[in-house]
Amino acid sequence: MALHAQQFFDDVLERPLHQYAIVGDTLYASPQPNSALRLRIDFAPTIRHGEYDGLRLRVVHPEQGVLDTAILRFADHGTFARRDTARDLMPGRDGYAVIRDWHAYGSQPPWHGADGTGLRTAIEQYAHFWFPPPAMSRPAARLVARPTPTTGASTRAR
Repeated sequence: MALHAQQFFDDVLERPLHQYAIVGDTLYASPQPNSALRLRIDFAPTIRHGEYDGLRLRVVHPEQGVLDTAILRFADHGTFARRDTARDLMPGRDGYAVIRDWHAYGSQPPWHGADGTGLRTAIEQYAHFWFPPPAMSRPAARLVARPTPTTGASTRAR
């Protein structure tokens, strides 16, 4: 597949995740240290072979498998709004808000002209939900002196 995934994740998404690796066309991330959960991001295919209309995010547990899946559509996040406006493509028209790995783009990758701001924000929100930052440890509670009970006396005023 000629999607240039490494470039896409580095340039368009501008590395929204700190610890990750790209294998083929898939990004695997470990957003939270010491967590068994992993985030997997790949391109979401349309019904056409080699055509993609968004990113598929999956939270994966090594023993339980996929816990959650979300699709972030390019159209919903304005990823190709500028490119499609320049090409006079409207929603519902062939080629709108998609990338194809079979189309001749010359020296440019198929996602050339993408604006990753909306996608990056959505990925950060998704990751924050599934991989919240560790809770700040609170200092130990201060011991409060207890009054010593007196036998036979009532603490209520009469």
